[in-house]
Amino acid sequence: MNQDNFHSRHTSHDYSLHSHKFEEYAYVLDFSLRGKSTTIRGREGIIIQAIGENRLTLLELLGIQNVNFEIGERVYIGKEGRNKIISVLGKLQYESISQSAKNELPSIVENIVLANEERFVSYINSAQPITPRIHSLELIPGIGKTYMMSIINDREKEKFSSFSDIQSRIGLKDIHRLVAKRIIEEITKETRMTLFVGR
Repeated sequence: MNQDNFHSRHTSHDYSLHSHKFEEYAYVLDFSLRGKSTTIRGREGIIIQAIGENRLTLLELLGIQNVNFEIGERVYIGKEGRNKIISVLGKLQYESISQSAKNELPSIVENIVLANEERFVSYINSAQPITPRIHSLELIPGIGKTYMMSIINDREKEKFSSFSDIQSRIGLKDIHRLVAKRIIEEITKETRMTLFVGR
């Protein structure tokens, strides 16, 4: 099978959330100025634990020496023109990130959800049933059957435009927190099914 066929077959059903195969940006969870890589043996330097903005996977990055990093900072990790990151060393499991990174994760994920509001509102506008008995919206903490039905009925009349639009029309508060909570459950593998996190 040639590469193009393979590519089109595997991207056509890809969710809009994961439209990029590779991450362009990541948020810094923790870093060590004289660290040792856990994914590549013998690699040392500024080792950064981060979360990708698009696929929300945990990543290990190698930073450029003598550059300042801050927790929660958004750094460019795309193909062209990186100015702070040398390379993406690999993916990390939740168990292998530092305690400090684990502590930062919930607030940084909330920031990502808020910064990408349009993407997550679009998900709520288009989410579908997973099985005849379970709707993907119900898998977001805090959205039970009642809110789910309200969302589905209301979005048919008019798509939601923002988190505050959902709140004013449905009465569901702090949706960014509920989505962030779901993302954390997926990252920590408390749940097997993923709505938001790329595997």
